[in-house]
Amino acid sequence: PYDSFTPFVDLIKQAAHDPDVMAIKLTLYRVGSNSPIVQALLEAREAGKQVAVLVELKARFDEENNIVWARRLEAEGVHVVYGLVGLKTHAKVALIIRREQNRLRRYVHMSTGNYNASTARIYTDLGWLTSREDIADDVTELFNRLTGYAPKATYHKLLVAPEHLRPRMIAMIEREISHAIAGHPAHIVFKVNSLTDPSIIRKLYEASFAGVKIDIIARGICCLRPNLPQVSENIHVRSIVGRFLEHSRIYWFTNGGQTEVYVGSADMMNRNLSRRVETVFPIEDKELKGVVWDEILQIQLADNTRARVLQSDGTWVRLHPAEGESALDSQQWAMERSRLRAAWGEG
Repeated sequence: PYDSFTPFVDLIKQAAHDPDVMAIKLTLYRVGSNSPIVQALLEAREAGKQVAVLVELKARFDEENNIVWARRLEAEGVHVVYGLVGLKTHAKVALIIRREQNRLRRYVHMSTGNYNASTARIYTDLGWLTSREDIADDVTELFNRLTGYAPKATYHKLLVAPEHLRPRMIAMIEREISHAIAGHPAHIVFKVNSLTDPSIIRKLYEASFAGVKIDIIARGICCLRPNLPQVSENIHVRSIVGRFLEHSRIYWFTNGGQTEVYVGSADMMNRNLSRRVETVFPIEDKELKGVVWDEILQIQLADNTRARVLQSDGTWVRLHPAEGESALDSQQWAMERSRLRAAWGEG
């Protein structure tokens, strides 16, 4: 919530009225009772654009809202789909197709959070807007799969559950193990809502035993037990509980100095990895990687005011500044940073 959700709403509104925009595709998980996004999609359809929306009817506590909006969208001629049989669609993705200089250009927005103006005020989330062709190719494949145009999809950049996310995560953890054994830098940082998947936890234990440094920031459930001798003594787990609900998911791998960073909708839970459509996307821009580390992960790992640290016996201990140590509240720090950016006229 440190940056306004309004620019994304404006993006969809402007696309709805831009004569060069040909199509808008979007996934909706928690729609909300008074959605400016849905209103913009309706206006796009009225303007004659192709509009395709995946509405997840099984979003817990939002089933009624989602059904109402789905019916309204269908009544106005929007192509509404409800996902793949047996899977809940939790991915947050938008695709805008625009005619520019005798060719089609695709704009992609991907997020860790729902396209919901209400929750955007109290959930901490990350969004990414890009026109990269490789990302747009993958997102086009995803929408073709979700809307029934293609039985299978091939992805080159995105990690998509349930087919690819778990094996790729395990492979990246194994890569850190290889780096640690070879004496190269090996560090994993996961920022998640919950960590419960047995296969991921076992692999993290294996990485810890091999000497990989592992930091977990888990707001909710964490079934991993840290600081166990010969098992998880290199794993440290903390939770940030503050004014805002920590909702973003970040996966950081030092990779021997060639850092890889992924952000997306998925937690490391069996339901997310096996029974949901989830998208996790790479952050490859050096400057954006710096933002993720300097303004999110590093600050939350240094928080000594809102952080609770998980003990090996399953109890949580709240941190307090040591004598002579400055207090650091990561959420308060982020609010101040946002104010300074606004004052400096930064984006």
